Amino acid sequence: MKITDVRIRLLQNEDSKLKAVASITIEDCFVVHDIKVLEGNQGNYVRMPSRKSADGESKDIAHPINTPTREEISRLVLAKYEEEKSANA
Repeated sequence: MKITDVRIRLLQNEDSKLKAVASITIEDCFVVHDIKVLEGNQGNYVRMPSRKSADGESKDIAHPINTPTREEISRLVLAKYEEEKSANA
């Protein structure tokens, strides 16, 4: 799998842990929207698109099924986030 594009929309609410929303394009033919960049206690991290179920639990609606893919998506999204943040500073 090759991620061919990463787009970041920075968010301006400094009080929120949600810092940006990303979209990735996979092999120029499939897009995943609403990937979140969140600020955590140990740095920024990526959360895949999710929705709340009837019982209030949050469930991913799209996600990688193996660790290397998850790590690659996180690495690329966080790198693009840092790039966009620096460009807008």
